[in-house]
Formats: sequence, structure tokens, C-alpha cells
Amino acid sequence: MGVIRVHEGFMARETWPFECPRCLVIWEEEYTVRHLTDRHGNEVDVWLRDRLQVQPPWSGARCPACGDADVKTFPRGYLARHPEVRAALRAAPHAAPAEPEPAADEPVASLAMAPPERPSSLARLRTSTMAYAVIALSALLFASLELYEILRTTHRVH
Repeated sequence: MGVIRVHEGFMARETWPFECPRCLVIWEEEYTVRHLTDRHGNEVDVWLRDRLQVQPPWSGARCPACGDADVKTFPRGYLARHPEVRAALRAAPHAAPAEPEPAADEPVASLAMAPPERPSSLARLRTSTMAYAVIALSALLFASLELYEILRTTHRVH
């Protein structure tokens, strides 16, 4: 891995709201985003949590309550426009803590992207079981219709 010299850049703190469709938990996570531009004009966003580089909010988030990886993001600022959801969020004990603000010239602790967590074996089993169940039900329905056609044509009175 080589060193990339950055020509200019700035940092911003962003709060992203999430919802888990499995257990219906809503929470927020705070990120520090470094918007960088190199001397060739290429722009890069580096997402940080607790001063470590992480994947962007729309990629790799997990529910803090049930661990499901199929979480949905709200548009930024959604919870600020919906106080009833924000009130429910304050009552949630698993809201993400805010991270300390790193200095602008402080180096990033890890420049390698963390690999996404693999789903648990139980989640993979549920997914594969559902897929096999759908295939089996489709085959059973097809076979039943074929059997019905055979019985109907053989017992037809001429």
C-alpha cells in the first residue's frame, strides 16, 4: 500500500439514522467524514467512527439489538424532521455513543477497509431454508397440476 499525498480536504460530522426491519429498532450513528482531494482533482470520502476507518453508512451497518445486516437508512436529517421518532429513539437504551472529534491533521488509524461481517450461520440457514421451501412448494404445485391433468384426461367419459 502506497502513500497518497492529499492536496486539500475538510472534515464533517454526519449523523445517520437507521431502522432494522427485523426487530423494528431505530437508532442513529455518528460518523466523521474526511472529504479529500488529491493534486489530480480526485475526490475521496473517508468514513471514520472512533477514529477508525469504516465502511460508509449505507454499506455494512448492523442492528445493535438483533445483529441483522439488512438495515435500512433514513435520509439524513429525517429524525430531526420527525420528533415522534426521535422521542422513541431517546428511550432506546442501545443508541450509539458519540465519538470524539479527531484533529484535522491527525492520521487515520486504519486505511484498509474493514471486511463486511458475514451473516451468522443461523441467518444463512434461515435464508437457505426459505429458498429451498419455495423451490419445493413450486415443484409440488407443478406436480399436482400435472397429476390433475392426467387424472382428468384418463377418467373422461367419451
